Amino acid sequence: METTDSPDVADGSKSRPPGEASSSGKTESPVNLDAVRERLDRVHDPELDRSIIELQYIKTIDIDGSTVTVTFVLPTAWCSPAFAWMMATGIRDEVSTLPAVSSVTVRLLDHMHGDEITTGVNQGLSFESVFEDAEDGIEAVRRKLDHKARFARQHAAIKTLRQAGLDPDQIAPLTRAEVDLEHRSDLAAVRVQDGALTVTVAREPLADYLAKARETGLVTDETDRLFADREGDPLDPEPEAFESTLRDARLARANIEGQATICESLHESRNGVGFD
Repeated sequence: METTDSPDVADGSKSRPPGEASSSGKTESPVNLDAVRERLDRVHDPELDRSIIELQYIKTIDIDGSTVTVTFVLPTAWCSPAFAWMMATGIRDEVSTLPAVSSVTVRLLDHMHGDEITTGVNQGLSFESVFEDAEDGIEAVRRKLDHKARFARQHAAIKTLRQAGLDPDQIAPLTRAEVDLEHRSDLAAVRVQDGALTVTVAREPLADYLAKARETGLVTDETDRLFADREGDPLDPEPEAFESTLRDARLARANIEGQATICESLHESRNGVGFD
């Protein structure tokens, strides 16, 4: 069988530039490299709420026929094993959805638990069986991070609505049915006052927020309210309470962005990537 993993990836040393994606080029492959990268773009660092492609965690993508091997590296060797596990399983699961892919191997380099995570994820083991001493199960950690990300994204979504002229009395009771994300590729339509008024706003902040609101189970039905406070309770339209929740969401966003800045700096220093 043809070997497509390059020696540098197999032994963990460096020869290809960080972040480079490549295939062997030795044979025609049914797997499209761009399609693999598109699936990887859906995998997020759960703490930073950003794509691992954007964060340049992917070191190599090797394609051998219908087999794909993805190697990734994190900003530090001591990044949370739970976070690393979620990214590794996300890589495996997203790439596996491509019809032309028959198997996926994920490798985590230069991490204090890299061997355990690489072996555990590729063998389909559970996080809890590999890290028996972990305080929380992987799903509990995921839920906590998803709720934090949902709340942080809410700030940008509400800010967009405020810029369109909507006030707390109009924003707080909004339901999923009153938002049309398909209005235009760059604009969403929002109906207020029982449909008497429709405003258009930037689509991306609302779409990003609603994606996470669905993941957390906050918005699953057309009648569900869009927004909630940190505990998941409906927003209070009273101005002081509304502004307090908005400040809290901004703080959550700032905390995530601050951590992302630190991680980018560490990633640049340790792994030689560059951010604009």
